Amino acid sequence: MSDEEKSGPAIIRMAAIDDMIEDMRYKGQIMARTNKLESGIMGAGITGFAIGLILSLLLVLVPVFLMGGV
Repeated sequence: MSDEEKSGPAIIRMAAIDDMIEDMRYKGQIMARTNKLESGIMGAGITGFAIGLILSLLLVLVPVFLMGGV
């Protein structure tokens, strides 16, 4: 085979395959990052909910007690 036969369409196909592989790698990294973020949020969800509930009750009930409403 001559050099012309080796460098023609095969290089174009390899470039297209390399682009597809890079695209799949990028999407895989985004999916992994999103999965880690969602796992972290779910792990801290109950703690965050409890803190938010206590804080909201304090912000509502303390002024009521201070004004003598109860």
